[in-house]
Amino acid sequence: MMKPTFALLALFLGAASAQAEPVSFAGKTVTMIISSAAGGGTDGAGRVIAQFLGKHLPGNPTIIVKNVPGAQGITAMNHFVSQAVAPDGLTVVTGSSTLGDPLVYRTPQSHFDPTRLPIVGGAGRGGSVLMISKDAEPRLHDKSKPPVIMGSLSGVPRSGMMMTAWGMGFLDWNAKWVVGYPGTSALTVALERNEIDMTSTSNLFLIQRLVSTGKFNVQSQTGDLKNGVNVGRPEFGNAPLITDMMEGKLKTPIEKQAFNYWSGINALDKWVALPAGTPQPIIDAYRETYKKAFTDPEFVAMGKKISDDFEPMAWDDITKLLKDLGETSPEAITFTNDMLRKQGIQVE
Repeated sequence: MMKPTFALLALFLGAASAQAEPVSFAGKTVTMIISSAAGGGTDGAGRVIAQFLGKHLPGNPTIIVKNVPGAQGITAMNHFVSQAVAPDGLTVVTGSSTLGDPLVYRTPQSHFDPTRLPIVGGAGRGGSVLMISKDAEPRLHDKSKPPVIMGSLSGVPRSGMMMTAWGMGFLDWNAKWVVGYPGTSALTVALERNEIDMTSTSNLFLIQRLVSTGKFNVQSQTGDLKNGVNVGRPEFGNAPLITDMMEGKLKTPIEKQAFNYWSGINALDKWVALPAGTPQPIIDAYRETYKKAFTDPEFVAMGKKISDDFEPMAWDDITKLLKDLGETSPEAITFTNDMLRKQGIQVE
């Protein structure tokens, strides 16, 4: 009667020993799927992260990059979650904020849900700021004066520019939208020529240059999520966070959810994930590896070459953003669009 007991004990100890065996990628090749064409921010961030995964993953595997563009990244994500990709740690994907937007992955052509994917890490933009002419600043809070002109790109304002929408909707800002500018450079020229009074950007070099002229102030900033808390960038001094300015202004659950949806999209940028079902030891190995890359000065320096506002982000912050975005109701998204329409922005 004792033999089966010993056999089971031996089997258990053998299984425990196998589980405790450290993860190694020695002699293996890891493929990183990038959800965009070569060139651009997502591709650049993915390639930097891929290089340092290869440097720090146990066993130092070879990393190859495969660009899979199409349908705003949906093509890449649909392939990544298909049965063709095994959850063995040998395939990862780099996504963007667009792919974390429920408006995108709730469509019929999307077959993925980013909230179900184990996140490794990623990179953010450090937050956007709202620049305003010092001469125009007093008018922002005085509706007896002509409204401050907020310059924006064609179509729906970019995420950072939406600070003005919330300010007009809930902080009683005296402002007016002027849309149609082709890009950040055109907006900067318009700001310096006094064609507009205010605009938003996340370009750190540009912000510092404008502030150095003595003609512009930082009105507010979106900040960035770190350790679950929204924090401002030290380069922006004491510029208030829009999240702090909105405290107590949002009364209904829909208003709060709509604001959280916007702030989540703004904070989310590039993220790297493993397939659903990846064993936890492999997930842990990747996350620990990204922590090492996170503190590697060479990694940060290479990221800054891609963009001045390149800021590494931890897996748990990205996971929280994706989860919060995934809980957004259609009514909350509709609320934001209705608010823009009331302010004169044509939203489809």
